[in-house]
Amino acid sequence: MRGNSAASLQLVRYVINGVVATGVHFGVLTLNLKVLGMTSAGLANLIAAIAGSTSNFLGSRYFVFSAGYRPLFQQATKFVLLYATIASLHGLVLFGWTDVMRFDYRIGFVLATGLQFVLTYWGNNRWVFR
Repeated sequence: MRGNSAASLQLVRYVINGVVATGVHFGVLTLNLKVLGMTSAGLANLIAAIAGSTSNFLGSRYFVFSAGYRPLFQQATKFVLLYATIASLHGLVLFGWTDVMRFDYRIGFVLATGLQFVLTYWGNNRWVFR
């Protein structure tokens, strides 16, 4: 029973960390566009995505998986590889769902994001922060 409660707490922390990282991403995006006056939403979002991903990595390392004592560079490299792979998969799912099968992109986005959520938790838990 104790193992299940620890796993449940870890999952709750994972969700909290994701919400915070999303907030960082959106906050930096808004700052870039509204305060700093960046004219390219794409560039503003790229910078914001890096900030959000950095927040996600640090929160995962220290808050979710308590793996701050392990080698930073090794974890960071695995994290980048995992997230790049899953972002590509997310794009492929949306491409197949919307462009090939002609279904509503919003539903495809939700499905791809659900898959992303599961795969990133599994990959972080089993590979990046193990």
